[in-house]
This record gives sequence, structure tokens and C-alpha cells, in this order.
Amino acid sequence: MLARVSSGSGSGGAQRGAFVKVLIVKTSSLGDVIHTLPAVTDAAASMPGIQFDWVVEEGFAEISDCHPAVNRVIPIALRCWRKGWKAAFSSGEIQAFLQALRLECYDLIIDAQGLMFKSALVAMLAKGSRAGYDRRSARDPWVASTYKYRYSISREQHAIARVRQLFAQALNYTLPETAPEYGLSGIQIGGGQVANRPYSVFLHGTTWPSKHWPECYWAELITLATQQGLNVHLPWGGSEERARAERLAADNPAVQILPQMNLTTLMQELRGAVGVIGLDSGLSHLAAALAVPGVTIYGATRTDLTGVIGLSHQNLLAEFACAPCLKRGCDYVGESTVQPACYEQLTPTVVWESFQKQMQWAAA
Repeated sequence: MLARVSSGSGSGGAQRGAFVKVLIVKTSSLGDVIHTLPAVTDAAASMPGIQFDWVVEEGFAEISDCHPAVNRVIPIALRCWRKGWKAAFSSGEIQAFLQALRLECYDLIIDAQGLMFKSALVAMLAKGSRAGYDRRSARDPWVASTYKYRYSISREQHAIARVRQLFAQALNYTLPETAPEYGLSGIQIGGGQVANRPYSVFLHGTTWPSKHWPECYWAELITLATQQGLNVHLPWGGSEERARAERLAADNPAVQILPQMNLTTLMQELRGAVGVIGLDSGLSHLAAALAVPGVTIYGATRTDLTGVIGLSHQNLLAEFACAPCLKRGCDYVGESTVQPACYEQLTPTVVWESFQKQMQWAAA
């Protein structure tokens, strides 16, 4: 028998220790989905028998489905539907999603996103009482009016900590004082090694131009890695990234451009690596969630809010007057040998030395 959610206008949660059926609404992006996994682990450990369903963007459904406490994943195609709502309706995709969403009545629906058009409206279409951030805590203040239970959680802390606190308050358990546990330990190691030679994965792709490390730096870093006996594997996710991977791999037989992969295969590839070097991107968070040691390079964005958290992992933040600027493009007008300018001192040698330390700690 399912436990009912306690009544109240601003707080409350599930009965402690009861079996609870919970719907998570956290649709995207990849990093945001990964940031939610430790909260699911906390809840499963604190409330034996709890089951989660999860509404997530279809491209990231494989991640949510990997967590053992997630019973059912409900894929949504918001990114696709926005390009043509009429086609999505006429094809029956939206109706099929709504049918899946409303298949069950939930004891609690947790909107872990806090955005009206990305999560709150989806939560409102599901059956059950809704919980989420209060007006001051949510990214979109208006979403708080759609919840029965609202929680004050400071925005000046890491995204993982925020979601863990939200789940603990909404489900009424004591927040564990442990490092984040992502629940992806069941991912198997893939067959990425060539002739038994160890390999590293260099995640050279990201979104904002200001997050991109200079390509000449990547080329120098690849030389350092391959001279030390490592193969380098380069994934890619679009024509621009593919072209960059081809330039970086040119005339170096120790560099392999990976084929296009689904997330499950890419997770296996990452698990087989001795380490990962990446930028502020969802794939860097995924590598850390898989407990792969490595280094993530930050320039424009804040490590205290969205830095990668994982065992044997270091975030390298550019030391520059205007960093982190939180701007999509670099508008620095002074002299600099590279663009974005904030990476000038964050050289390949600095990154490689940090990477070697993470390898040593992981092997100890």
C-alpha cells in the first residue's frame, strides 16, 4: 500500500520509512540529469523500497535508466517538439507521452528543475502532489506557485548539493554526510583498448565559445600524452567537433577518432579509460559519475556551482582578472596569445601535470 504525502502548504514529505512511489521531473541537460543521481541514491539508501519514475529528455534516458532505484523512465522530446509542435501532435507523440505520464498516481512529484516550460508544466500534467524549490530558490520564481510543497534551498551552493537537499526535505529523511554517489557502478567496461595499450579520453567539445580551450593547446596536450605511451580517444557530437577531432588526430597513429556512440556505449568507453581530460560539459560530469579519474578545465564558469565532483578528479579554474565571467563569448580586449584569453596561463603543461597526479592518486 502506498503512503500518502503529509498535508501542509509549505513543507512536508513522505512518511519516514514508508514505501513511496515518486516521480522525478528533471528533463535536461546532461549535466543537470547527472547532478540529480546522488539524490536518488540518498533516497534509496534512506527509504528502502522507494521507487522512482523519471521524466527526462529522450537523449538522456539511458543515464536515468542506469540507476538501480529508477523503476521507469518516461522519455520526453521537448527539444524536438519545439521545432514543430503541430507535427508532434499529429504524429501522436505528445499523446503517447501524456498517456505514459498519467499511467500512475504518484505519492509525490519532485520538480528538480525549477523551470516553468521545461519541468513545472510537465509536473502539473502528472497525477500527484508536487514539490519543488520555493520562489527564492527556483531558477524560475513563478514555478513555486505550482507546488503544494516548497523548500528554501540556497542557490549559492553546488547544484548536486541543492538537489540532494531538495530530495531530503521533500521525502523527510536526514541528508547523508557523504560524498555524492551517482549509482552508475553497474556500467561495464567497453572494448576501447587497442593492442592492450592504455588510453585516455579527451572531451574537447562543449557549448559556449567561452568554455572552449584553445585548439592549439589540445594539440600540444595530445603530443604530451602520446609521448608518454597513452593512446588518445576523441569523441565528437557534431560536424564542428568531428572536424576538430580530425585535425587533432592528423598524422598521429596513437589518436583514435571514436565513431558516433549512444550514451550507453560511450559510458563503457569512458569506464575503460585510465583517465579523462575535458571541459565544462555534461560528458565531463558523466566521466566523474563513472569514477573515472581526470581533470576538467574551467574558464568562464564557476566550479563552486557546477564544478565536476568525482573521485581522483580535479577542476582547473583559469586565474584571470575577469574569470569566471559567466559569458557565452569572450569580450576581453587586452593582449593575449590565445582565445579565450583567460586560458593563457592554463597551459597544456599545467593540465598534463595535474592529470598525472590524478592518475597517481587513482593507482595508489
